[in-house]
Amino acid sequence: MSKKVDYKKDYKQLYMPKTVPEIVVVPKMPFFMVSGSGDPNGEEFAKVTEALYSMSYAVRMSYKSEDVPVGYYEYTVFPLEGEWDLLDRSKPATDKNNYKYTIMIRQPDFLTEEWFERFWEQTKRKKQNPFLEKVRFEHVEDGLSCQMMHIGSFDDEPESFARMEAFCTEYGFIRSSKIHREIYLSDPRKTEPSKMKTVLRFLVNKP
Repeated sequence: MSKKVDYKKDYKQLYMPKTVPEIVVVPKMPFFMVSGSGDPNGEEFAKVTEALYSMSYAVRMSYKSEDVPVGYYEYTVFPLEGEWDLLDRSKPATDKNNYKYTIMIRQPDFLTEEWFERFWEQTKRKKQNPFLEKVRFEHVEDGLSCQMMHIGSFDDEPESFARMEAFCTEYGFIRSSKIHREIYLSDPRKTEPSKMKTVLRFLVNKP
């Protein structure tokens, strides 16, 4: 493949939606993922994220090694994503210690289980991160979903979710899960909160 795959251009519908709700069908995709719980502002969450990026860059840069996966093509590393839920639904969603999450980074289609094992062992030899032990390789298919681009602080997301739910009600879709997905297109360490871009998404069905 001569051209470099860039998720913002080649998968624009999934990663660069408009700032209004829409319905999409999300296909099956391969991911590195780690599940956990607690405040995402804590040190543990930072280590989980670091483990996922270490693995993802090992795959991305493998073309420089003697061991290159079959079918390798050049691509931009995909953004961090998270599926979010609550440990205890009787507690308010503002209690960040009550969060339950699966953090993930999409992988290129050429990656197989066998290659995952190789990159996993290779990364563990190079990096001292206990959360590498928890990284797993799975395929996820969300299917029918409602999504939109949220611009602003994470704390303002409830307003966008309210718009998405109102859109679903208007067009006859029903939210089918309390879990939601976020795709992080901005680095919160470098972007002021009012300008951060996050794709918000939840599963729906059509009765």
